[in-house]
Amino acid sequence: MVSKNQIKLISSLHQKKQRSANQLFFAEGVKVIQELLQSNFELEHLYTTLNDFEAVQASKRTLINEQELKKISALSTPNTCLAVFKIPAENPIIDSGLILALDDIRDPGNLGTIMRLCDWFGITQIICSKETVDIYNPKVVQATMGSITRVNVSYVDLKTFLTQTKLPVFGTFMDGENIYRSNLPQDAIIIMGNEGNGISVEIEKMITSRITIPRFGVLQKTESLNVASATAIVLSEFKRNS
Repeated sequence: MVSKNQIKLISSLHQKKQRSANQLFFAEGVKVIQELLQSNFELEHLYTTLNDFEAVQASKRTLINEQELKKISALSTPNTCLAVFKIPAENPIIDSGLILALDDIRDPGNLGTIMRLCDWFGITQIICSKETVDIYNPKVVQATMGSITRVNVSYVDLKTFLTQTKLPVFGTFMDGENIYRSNLPQDAIIIMGNEGNGISVEIEKMITSRITIPRFGVLQKTESLNVASATAIVLSEFKRNS
C-alpha cells in the first residue's frame, strides 16, 4: 500500500525544484528500472503491481494495486512498476574524444532520445547548457530506456566551457559545409541547438567549424530536421570516419 506521504513525495518529483531538494527522481517500466538497479544508481524504494524484482530487499519493495500505481505514475497508461532512486553526484567531465554539447534543448523526449543515440554510438559525455531540460525529468528518464546509466551528463555554463576547451567545436547550420564531404576528427565537441531557434548567437561565435546535413528533396522546402534526428545523422557520420 502507498501512503499519502509517499504519494505526495513522488508527485512532487515531477518538479525539478523538488527533485533537487530531495535528491530523488523516479523511473517507470521494467526495462528502465532493471537497468538502473544493475547500475550504480541507489534505489530508494520500488512499487510494483506484480510479485517481481525478488532480488530487491523486502524493506525497499512494496506490492501495490493498479489504482495505487495510477496515483503516482506520470504515464497516461501506467506500466506495472515505479521506482524512486537517489540522484547521484555528478561525475567529472570527460574532456576528450567526441563530446556532444546541447544548447538549450527543451523537449524531454528529444533529450532522452539523444542520450540513447549517444549510448548507441559510444559517446560517453554530454555537456548540457543550464537551460537544457533536466535529465531526471520523468519523461527524459523514460525516453532514455536505460541509457541514462551509461552516459555521463554534465550541466555547465556552456560559453565558459567552450572558452576553456582546446578541442575543435563543430556546429550544425543550414549554411555549413556538407557533412558528407567534411574531414571529421575523433576528438571534438559537437553542438546541437534548440528545437526552434537552433544554436544561440552567443554560442555560434565560439564554433570553429560549421557543418550541415544537405537536403536531397527535389523541392527543397523542408526547413529543418528534428534535433534528435539530426543528432543521429551527425553522430553516425563522425563515427563512420573513425
